[in-house]
Amino acid sequence: MQGPTEAQTMQWDEEGYLVFTDAIENDELRRLQNAFDYWANQCKPDWLERVERGEQEATYFDIPNPIEKDEIFVDIVDHPSYYGCLRHFTDGEPMFLGEAVRVLPPWPLSYTGWHPDVPHTNPLHIKIQIYVNDVDPGCGEFAYVPASHKRGAGPYTRPLFQESMPGHRRFAAKAGAAVMFNAYGWHAAMDNHSLIPRKSIILIYEKRSPGQVDAEPFTSIAHLCTSPERRRLFSLEE
Repeated sequence: MQGPTEAQTMQWDEEGYLVFTDAIENDELRRLQNAFDYWANQCKPDWLERVERGEQEATYFDIPNPIEKDEIFVDIVDHPSYYGCLRHFTDGEPMFLGEAVRVLPPWPLSYTGWHPDVPHTNPLHIKIQIYVNDVDPGCGEFAYVPASHKRGAGPYTRPLFQESMPGHRRFAAKAGAAVMFNAYGWHAAMDNHSLIPRKSIILIYEKRSPGQVDAEPFTSIAHLCTSPERRRLFSLEE
Protein backbone atom coordinates (compact mmCIF):
# COMPACT_ATOMS: atom_id res chain seq x y z
CA MET A 1 0.00 0.00 0.00
CA GLN A 2 1.40 3.37 -0.95
CA GLY A 3 0.21 6.93 -0.88
CA PRO A 4 -0.40 9.15 -3.88
CA THR A 5 2.34 10.45 -6.11
CA GLU A 6 2.86 14.17 -6.44
CA ALA A 7 0.98 14.10 -9.76
CA GLN A 8 -1.94 12.20 -8.22
CA THR A 9 -2.14 14.65 -5.32
CA MET A 10 -2.20 17.58 -7.72
CA GLN A 11 -4.92 16.00 -9.85
CA TRP A 12 -7.01 15.15 -6.78
CA ASP A 13 -6.75 18.68 -5.45
CA GLU A 14 -7.44 20.37 -8.80
CA GLU A 15 -9.91 18.00 -10.49
CA GLY A 16 -11.38 15.92 -7.66
CA TYR A 17 -10.83 12.42 -9.00
CA LEU A 18 -8.27 9.71 -9.71
CA VAL A 19 -8.42 6.70 -12.04
CA PHE A 20 -6.80 3.36 -11.15
CA THR A 21 -6.82 1.48 -14.45
CA ASP A 22 -5.95 -2.00 -13.12
CA ALA A 23 -7.07 -1.74 -9.51
CA ILE A 24 -8.51 -5.27 -9.43
CA GLU A 25 -7.03 -7.83 -11.83
CA ASN A 26 -6.31 -11.46 -12.67
CA ASP A 27 -7.62 -14.10 -10.21
CA GLU A 28 -8.93 -11.47 -7.82
CA LEU A 29 -10.98 -9.86 -10.59
CA ARG A 30 -12.40 -13.24 -11.60
CA ARG A 31 -13.26 -13.93 -7.97
CA LEU A 32 -15.07 -10.59 -7.77
CA GLN A 33 -16.93 -11.20 -11.03
CA ASN A 34 -18.01 -14.69 -9.96
CA ALA A 35 -19.30 -13.45 -6.60
CA PHE A 36 -21.09 -10.53 -8.25
CA ASP A 37 -22.83 -12.74 -10.83
CA TYR A 38 -23.75 -15.44 -8.34
CA TRP A 39 -25.41 -13.09 -5.87
CA ALA A 40 -27.04 -10.98 -8.58
CA ASN A 41 -28.71 -14.13 -9.90
CA GLN A 42 -29.71 -15.24 -6.40
CA CYS A 43 -31.27 -11.88 -5.53
CA LYS A 44 -32.79 -10.95 -8.88
CA PRO A 45 -36.17 -12.73 -8.42
CA ASP A 46 -36.89 -10.79 -5.22
CA TRP A 47 -35.95 -7.52 -6.94
CA LEU A 48 -38.31 -8.28 -9.86
CA GLU A 49 -41.15 -9.04 -7.45
CA ARG A 50 -40.58 -5.73 -5.67
CA VAL A 51 -40.50 -3.91 -9.02
CA GLU A 52 -43.82 -5.51 -9.91
CA ARG A 53 -45.31 -4.40 -6.58
CA GLY A 54 -44.06 -0.85 -7.16
CA GLU A 55 -41.67 -1.01 -4.20
CA GLN A 56 -38.42 -0.83 -6.19
CA GLU A 57 -37.19 1.06 -9.24
CA ALA A 58 -36.58 -0.96 -12.39
CA THR A 59 -33.70 1.25 -13.55
CA TYR A 60 -31.07 -0.28 -11.24
CA PHE A 61 -30.62 -3.21 -8.86
CA ASP A 62 -28.42 -3.43 -5.74
CA ILE A 63 -27.46 -6.74 -4.17
CA PRO A 64 -28.61 -6.38 -0.53
CA ASN A 65 -26.08 -6.62 2.31
CA PRO A 66 -23.14 -7.53 0.05
CA ILE A 67 -20.44 -7.53 2.76
CA GLU A 68 -22.29 -10.39 4.46
CA LYS A 69 -22.41 -12.50 1.29
CA ASP A 70 -18.77 -12.92 0.23
CA GLU A 71 -15.40 -11.91 1.69
CA ILE A 72 -14.36 -10.34 -1.61
CA PHE A 73 -16.88 -7.54 -0.98
CA VAL A 74 -15.00 -6.81 2.26
CA ASP A 75 -11.50 -7.21 0.81
CA ILE A 76 -12.04 -4.52 -1.81
CA VAL A 77 -12.92 -1.92 0.83
CA ASP A 78 -9.26 -1.52 1.84
CA HIS A 79 -7.66 -2.78 -1.35
CA PRO A 80 -3.98 -1.76 -1.57
CA SER A 81 -4.33 -0.39 -5.11
CA TYR A 82 -6.18 2.67 -3.84
CA TYR A 83 -6.36 2.49 -0.04
CA GLY A 84 -3.10 4.38 0.47
CA CYS A 85 -4.51 7.31 -1.50
CA LEU A 86 -7.76 7.16 0.45
CA ARG A 87 -5.89 7.27 3.77
CA HIS A 88 -3.80 10.21 2.60
CA PHE A 89 -6.76 12.28 1.41
CA THR A 90 -8.64 11.68 4.68
CA ASP A 91 -5.58 12.59 6.78
CA GLY A 92 -5.25 8.98 7.91
CA GLU A 93 -8.84 8.85 9.19
CA PRO A 94 -10.99 7.02 6.59
CA MET A 95 -14.32 5.63 7.77
CA PHE A 96 -16.30 3.17 5.65
CA LEU A 97 -20.02 3.93 5.34
CA GLY A 98 -21.36 1.33 2.93
CA GLU A 99 -21.23 -0.45 -0.39
CA ALA A 100 -23.58 -0.62 -3.39
CA VAL A 101 -23.09 -3.70 -5.59
CA ARG A 102 -25.10 -2.46 -8.54
CA VAL A 103 -26.49 -3.68 -11.84
CA LEU A 104 -27.48 -0.93 -14.27
CA PRO A 105 -29.65 -2.54 -17.00
CA PRO A 106 -30.03 -1.11 -20.50
CA TRP A 107 -32.42 1.81 -20.20
CA PRO A 108 -33.10 4.87 -22.37
CA LEU A 109 -32.56 7.24 -19.43
CA SER A 110 -30.16 7.04 -16.49
CA TYR A 111 -31.54 6.27 -13.03
CA THR A 112 -29.92 9.43 -11.69
CA GLY A 113 -29.35 12.99 -12.82
CA TRP A 114 -26.29 15.14 -12.20
CA HIS A 115 -25.74 15.84 -8.50
CA PRO A 116 -23.24 16.20 -5.63
CA ASP A 117 -23.73 13.78 -2.73
CA VAL A 118 -23.12 16.11 0.20
CA PRO A 119 -22.55 19.84 0.85
CA HIS A 120 -19.21 21.24 1.98
CA THR A 121 -20.56 21.43 5.53
CA ASN A 122 -20.39 17.62 5.59
CA PRO A 123 -17.09 15.86 6.42
CA LEU A 124 -15.11 14.93 3.31
CA HIS A 125 -17.08 12.27 1.42
CA ILE A 126 -15.19 10.00 -1.00
CA LYS A 127 -16.53 7.29 -3.28
CA ILE A 128 -14.75 4.64 -5.32
CA GLN A 129 -16.55 3.14 -8.30
CA ILE A 130 -15.20 -0.22 -9.52
CA TYR A 131 -16.18 -1.63 -12.89
CA VAL A 132 -16.89 -5.36 -12.69
CA ASN A 133 -17.35 -5.74 -16.44
CA ASP A 134 -15.99 -3.75 -19.39
CA VAL A 135 -17.86 -0.45 -19.67
CA ASP A 136 -17.71 1.05 -23.15
CA PRO A 137 -18.90 4.54 -24.16
CA GLY A 138 -22.68 4.66 -24.08
CA CYS A 139 -22.95 1.74 -21.63
CA GLY A 140 -23.94 3.73 -18.55
CA GLU A 141 -20.41 4.83 -17.69
CA PHE A 142 -19.71 6.99 -14.64
CA ALA A 143 -19.18 10.70 -15.37
CA TYR A 144 -17.82 13.60 -13.34
CA VAL A 145 -17.39 17.35 -13.71
CA PRO A 146 -13.70 18.03 -12.96
CA ALA A 147 -13.09 20.79 -10.38
CA SER A 148 -16.78 20.89 -9.39
CA HIS A 149 -15.76 19.74 -5.89
CA LYS A 150 -14.17 23.07 -5.05
CA ARG A 151 -15.87 25.64 -2.85
CA GLY A 152 -17.36 28.33 -5.02
CA ALA A 153 -17.42 26.19 -8.17
CA GLY A 154 -20.43 26.48 -10.42
CA PRO A 155 -23.26 27.21 -10.15
CA TYR A 156 -24.35 23.90 -11.71
CA THR A 157 -27.82 22.79 -12.66
CA ARG A 158 -29.21 19.50 -13.91
CA PRO A 159 -29.48 19.60 -17.71
CA LEU A 160 -32.33 17.89 -19.53
CA PHE A 161 -29.92 15.41 -21.10
CA GLN A 162 -26.95 13.87 -19.29
CA GLU A 163 -24.57 14.68 -22.14
CA SER A 164 -25.49 18.38 -21.96
CA MET A 165 -23.67 18.97 -18.67
CA PRO A 166 -20.86 21.44 -19.49
CA GLY A 167 -17.29 20.27 -18.95
CA HIS A 168 -18.02 16.73 -17.82
CA ARG A 169 -15.73 13.75 -18.33
CA ARG A 170 -16.97 10.20 -18.96
CA PHE A 171 -15.07 7.19 -17.65
CA ALA A 172 -15.32 4.23 -20.00
CA ALA A 173 -12.87 1.52 -18.91
CA LYS A 174 -12.11 -2.17 -18.72
CA ALA A 175 -13.23 -4.47 -15.91
CA GLY A 176 -11.17 -3.94 -12.76
CA ALA A 177 -10.76 -0.19 -13.20
CA ALA A 178 -11.64 2.06 -10.27
CA VAL A 179 -12.50 5.75 -10.14
CA MET A 180 -12.02 7.55 -6.81
CA PHE A 181 -13.87 10.85 -6.59
CA ASN A 182 -14.62 13.66 -4.18
CA ALA A 183 -18.39 13.49 -3.68
CA TYR A 184 -18.68 17.26 -3.17
CA GLY A 185 -18.36 17.27 -6.97
CA TRP A 186 -21.11 16.82 -9.54
CA HIS A 187 -21.41 13.33 -11.01
CA ALA A 188 -23.86 10.96 -12.69
CA ALA A 189 -24.29 7.65 -14.45
CA MET A 190 -24.69 8.17 -18.17
CA ASP A 191 -27.56 6.58 -20.10
CA ASN A 192 -27.03 2.92 -20.98
CA HIS A 193 -27.89 2.64 -24.67
CA SER A 194 -26.22 -0.75 -25.06
CA LEU A 195 -27.68 -4.24 -24.70
CA ILE A 196 -25.29 -5.03 -21.83
CA PRO A 197 -25.98 -4.34 -18.14
CA ARG A 198 -23.31 -2.26 -16.43
CA LYS A 199 -21.96 -4.02 -13.35
CA SER A 200 -20.20 -1.86 -10.81
CA ILE A 201 -19.48 -1.50 -7.12
CA ILE A 202 -19.65 1.82 -5.29
CA LEU A 203 -17.63 2.07 -2.07
CA ILE A 204 -18.59 4.96 0.21
CA TYR A 205 -16.26 6.59 2.75
CA GLU A 206 -16.09 9.67 4.90
CA LYS A 207 -13.35 11.38 6.85
CA ARG A 208 -13.82 10.19 10.42
CA SER A 209 -15.39 12.79 12.68
CA PRO A 210 -16.83 12.82 16.22
CA GLY A 211 -20.42 11.62 16.45
CA GLN A 212 -20.39 9.87 13.09
CA VAL A 213 -19.07 6.45 14.13
CA ASP A 214 -21.59 3.59 13.94
CA ALA A 215 -20.38 0.01 14.31
CA GLU A 216 -23.81 -1.64 14.06
CA PRO A 217 -23.82 -2.20 10.26
CA PHE A 218 -20.49 -4.05 10.46
CA THR A 219 -20.74 -6.28 13.54
CA SER A 220 -21.61 -9.26 11.31
CA ILE A 221 -18.16 -9.09 9.67
CA ALA A 222 -16.15 -8.46 12.85
CA HIS A 223 -14.44 -11.84 12.40
CA LEU A 224 -12.95 -10.55 9.12
CA CYS A 225 -11.57 -7.42 10.76
CA THR A 226 -8.53 -8.74 12.56
CA SER A 227 -6.14 -5.80 12.18
CA PRO A 228 -6.49 -2.54 14.14
CA GLU A 229 -6.52 -0.61 10.84
CA ARG A 230 -9.44 -2.58 9.41
CA ARG A 231 -11.37 -2.57 12.69
CA ARG A 232 -11.08 1.20 12.83
CA LEU A 233 -12.05 1.56 9.16
CA PHE A 234 -15.26 -0.39 9.84
CA SER A 235 -15.94 1.60 13.04
CA LEU A 236 -15.44 -1.48 15.23
CA GLU A 237 -12.87 0.44 17.29
CA GLU A 238 -12.71 4.09 18.29
